[in-house]
Amino acid sequence: MCKMKTNDVLTYKGFIGSVHFYADDDVFFGKVEGVNDLITFEGNSVKELKDAFHYVIDEHINDCEAENVPAEKSYKGSFNLRLTPDLHRRAAITAKAHGSTLNAFVRKTIERCL
Repeated sequence: MCKMKTNDVLTYKGFIGSVHFYADDDVFFGKVEGVNDLITFEGNSVKELKDAFHYVIDEHINDCEAENVPAEKSYKGSFNLRLTPDLHRRAAITAKAHGSTLNAFVRKTIERCL
């Protein structure tokens, strides 16, 4: 029920890289998500792309350790969620029907899916 598309991502040491293909240059490229820096990688084959992703992650971790800064982006625990009015209404009604707040309903739903 909560299965999400994961075809266009790489994972390594808890980091995620979004992956794309640029047909004009026949190159795969990606960006590391969930970090404070802009970190990109590329390769002409899937193997090169994966190797480049692993390399930039290892370098990022080493750099962060040397500079004594967190390797991952910090999250404050709140975010804005945009829904259609109908979906918002249905979620609020469902939460209320289960004796819950909308916030608690969304949090529990996310926890179940993860």
